[in-house]
Amino acid sequence: MHTSSRSFLCICALGLLLITAGCTQNEPDTIVSAPGTPGIRGPEHYTANETLVAFVESAVDYARTHGKDKALVEFSDPNGSFVRGELYIYAYDFNNTVLAHPFDPDKIGVNRMDELDAFGNPYTQQFLDAAKNGSGFVRFYYVNPAHNRTVESKLGYVMKVDEDWWLGSGIYMGPADTGASRATP
Repeated sequence: MHTSSRSFLCICALGLLLITAGCTQNEPDTIVSAPGTPGIRGPEHYTANETLVAFVESAVDYARTHGKDKALVEFSDPNGSFVRGELYIYAYDFNNTVLAHPFDPDKIGVNRMDELDAFGNPYTQQFLDAAKNGSGFVRFYYVNPAHNRTVESKLGYVMKVDEDWWLGSGIYMGPADTGASRATP
């Protein structure tokens, strides 16, 4: 009887070890990053949307703290603190005139109200509408200079700074669904 109790306990212990073996496996930290931005480590699972919102919110905070003039200089600097690889801040007024752009200074002062994306969508008007409502996302199609000017889906997020201007940024989300390979917006 003593031997059968021991055997039973050994079988139970072995079974318990087998059951719990899969439960003790550690999962690696998840790293999610927007293209060109440092990865974020930790137990939270950040999405591209959350990364984009946080980036734009930090730029709006900077503009409100340091003033419009200083902020526009910073946002126009390709080596500034609001450029992280493919992720950068741009600024517009509520007439849809570009106030700051770190990689295309020729657009500063240009009104882009009627500009269309690579497939004819009025994305700059959609940005303006979202900014007038405080903030919002806009999906549009734009050439990605980092990928041989291939048309890609891009998720933009904009936020109003005050009654005069707004800020935005965008994350490329991959090739356009429509199969187009090249365009110049």
